[in-house]
Amino acid sequence: MQAGEPQGPIVATDSSPWRDAALELCAPGHAGVFLLSGVTVLLLAAVYKLLSGPLELLKAPEDVGYFAHDGRSKARAANDTRRRRKTGDLPPVYPNGWYRIVDSHMLRKGEVRDVTMLGEQLAVFRGEDGKAYVVDAYCPHLGANLAVGGRVVGSCIECPFHGWQFRGNDGKCEKIPYAEKVPDFAKVTAWPSCEVNGQILLWFHCDREEPQWTVPEQQEITKGEWVYRGRTEHFVNAHIQEIPENAADLSHLSHLHTASILSGADLRYTNMDRWQFVRHYWKAEWAPEKIPNNHCSQMLVEHTLYVFGRHWSVLDLHVVARQVGPGLVFMRFNHSFLGSGVVMQSVTPVEPLLQCVTHTIFYQANIPALVPKFFLKAESIQFERDVMVWNNKRYIAKPLLVKEDAAIQKHRRWYAQFYSENSPRLQFQRDTLDF
Repeated sequence: MQAGEPQGPIVATDSSPWRDAALELCAPGHAGVFLLSGVTVLLLAAVYKLLSGPLELLKAPEDVGYFAHDGRSKARAANDTRRRRKTGDLPPVYPNGWYRIVDSHMLRKGEVRDVTMLGEQLAVFRGEDGKAYVVDAYCPHLGANLAVGGRVVGSCIECPFHGWQFRGNDGKCEKIPYAEKVPDFAKVTAWPSCEVNGQILLWFHCDREEPQWTVPEQQEITKGEWVYRGRTEHFVNAHIQEIPENAADLSHLSHLHTASILSGADLRYTNMDRWQFVRHYWKAEWAPEKIPNNHCSQMLVEHTLYVFGRHWSVLDLHVVARQVGPGLVFMRFNHSFLGSGVVMQSVTPVEPLLQCVTHTIFYQANIPALVPKFFLKAESIQFERDVMVWNNKRYIAKPLLVKEDAAIQKHRRWYAQFYSENSPRLQFQRDTLDF
């Protein structure tokens, strides 16, 4: 084009097949088809997740059991309740026993996680050998957190600060990249741990004694007959003993858990008249097991459902809840045509008066996932009613009981075996415990 010539719009002289196809696809009718197809795909994905994916309900510490008034946030209401509540004369805060750290599928090979439990900061990692290890998080050299930026090397964890490598099995330092010799005393504390039933567990004993019992393996999980269908996670602001003690508090079942799950977990509304047409009824008994399983106890539960006064046997359930030590419960249930499975409840102390409670369900593989997910959701609603009580109650060392409450004292005597003379007790509560 010569300088000074007018430069008008450039017009294509030939029709390109790609251009024609693009114009056709962008037509209004085709745009609507694309939009409808996209919405359909999203709906199908949501339905697939609902029907086949696991249910995972993870609640924050302030989400359950607190009332936010006068424009305050839930976190502010939770912290205010924690500060002003009377704690009572508490037992030791960390009983001896096995505690869940994380589920197995949450820790991949070569991965490390920073975990707070039992008032300790821990580094949990899976070595290249596939085994899970637990060590103190802080490097003895200059205090770096091994779990924050640390790297897995073989079966060791490497410090992110100076590259010191500590073995997972015994905590001994195996390599210092700039030193000629590794001192014999260079090590971190390695915690006894095991991996069973799809969970990684840690053994705690105040006197560092070796594990005194093993966690029973659920053969149906190991063989793949029962598969993972989800978990819930709640934080409870109470002493750990309050939670398993519910198993022996049989009278609370008929008062707290009779109302329909449709009425939710907020105790201010669970007994409203609109939900009275559906009622849950419970029969239960609790007893400790004998030697050599005296660290175990069992609760037998029969559940029946009534709708408009008529018994609906379709949701009758027989549950055997076996507690193993202070922090693990296996709730096995069986139904005539809805199948069988287990809900594993774990209570892990994070701090003296803060417990992380998970319910993990494994269910018969050939039963639609919607069935165990319904059971898990129902369990979550009922459990949150207890959480509302626990988060606001005071522990009473010498409660006023009637003869019908005899199992509570029996449970306390049984649970006392998990405390030792040196078991840590609550010393003080710091402001830094805020959620």
